[in-house]
Amino acid sequence: MKSTLNKSIIVLFILFSNLFFSLDVPYLTGRVNDYAQVLSLEEKNKIENILKTHEDSTSNQIVVLIIKTLEDENLEEYTNLVFNTWKLGQKGKDNGVLLLIAIEDRKLRIEVGYGLEGFLTDATCNSIIRNEITPSFRQENYAGGIEKGVISIIAAIEGSYTSTEYIEESVEELGTTEKIIMGFFVFSILGVFTIFAIFTKGCTSWFLFVFLIPFYTAFPGIIFGFGFGITILIIYIVVFILSKIFYEKLSNIKGLKSIYKWFEKSGGRGWSSSSGWSSGSSWSSGSSSSFSGGGGSSGGGGSSGSW
Repeated sequence: MKSTLNKSIIVLFILFSNLFFSLDVPYLTGRVNDYAQVLSLEEKNKIENILKTHEDSTSNQIVVLIIKTLEDENLEEYTNLVFNTWKLGQKGKDNGVLLLIAIEDRKLRIEVGYGLEGFLTDATCNSIIRNEITPSFRQENYAGGIEKGVISIIAAIEGSYTSTEYIEESVEELGTTEKIIMGFFVFSILGVFTIFAIFTKGCTSWFLFVFLIPFYTAFPGIIFGFGFGITILIIYIVVFILSKIFYEKLSNIKGLKSIYKWFEKSGGRGWSSSSGWSSGSSWSSGSSSSFSGGGGSSGGGGSSGSW
């Protein structure tokens, strides 16, 4: 009953859509519909063959639509309109997927049919957009981004998709001020541990030295870039070793011994005895008659993104 009601609502939505949408739904000409002309024929055919092979073996219908602009239309509503107008997926299975890309608006969305929502959850679609598609799009490599996207969509349906987490991508969205603040916070924490490592004698000192190496590489690298992280690591190693040598010499000077003994007693030994440190852990671009949807529908599942 609920399914019938949902489908009735979708039909009514399509019938009256022209009253609310100024942007027409383009013709469905194939599995890759490039109305923005950003793909070469070779790139288009390659992606089409991937989608055709998957559809022939599973009946899942994945379609790509590339347009120049949404013309101020709402991305989610327009994508849903296109999906249900084209009736992607098989009737009764609702196993269709639409990847819509608006080049000039720098927006995209993955719309999922009812039957595939359990495999392509909103979170999974978001991960595919953010981690697989948009990194290539930012470099204007649309063919590469779309290919990675459809392969990841297929992998998610098959249950084999593993997200490629581009942590640096989210960091790149931060402004200079935010990066400086984050860097100051990170280096403040690392600095405290480094000071303890320098002024602590014995195995604990060198354990802390080795323990901090990946942190000095990873955190600065994520915030400011891999090259910067390597530079910081080199500086850390050199400064630490020189500081240890300098500290050993100063600790033998009469009058300073009592200061160092106090530090070791109050701080250095406290760290060496801490349990926290001691325990380790095939078709060409033909007419619409050569390819069509199978009667599927979507209720709005999926995810949107931008680049």
